[in-house]
Amino acid sequence: METQELHRGRLIDHLQLVVRDLAASKRFYSAVFDVLGIPLGGEGDDYFWADELFVSTPASDAAQGELTGRHHLAFQAADRAMVDAFYEAALKAGGKDNGAPGERAVYHPGYYGAFVLDPDGNNIEAVFHGDAKRSAPSVKITF
Repeated sequence: METQELHRGRLIDHLQLVVRDLAASKRFYSAVFDVLGIPLGGEGDDYFWADELFVSTPASDAAQGELTGRHHLAFQAADRAMVDAFYEAALKAGGKDNGAPGERAVYHPGYYGAFVLDPDGNNIEAVFHGDAKRSAPSVKITF
């Protein structure tokens, strides 16, 4: 297999999803983040966030009264077991199956992912690309 090099933490600063039912979305994403080992970063009456993902209601100042359209977000998983756990937790928290865990060699050999639709129909994925060496577990920025 050809060696692939991916960069993380230099393209996306943040992504906002504007949702119809914040409680349903928080239940869904909290379950998913728990499995992925990502804590919620904060929350308010009309939003919550974790790392680069900000989820809010249309009433939040940042949303300007509009729902976002359908998106595909892929979360990084540490291994295949984490992908499997993501899928089960997402379904139990109100997600809908959009592709059971499995290898997707069409993307590249070793690509193991699962797909679930969140309460607003966003296509949410957890993916494990196979054994890889990371230069660091994450990029930490302090300001």
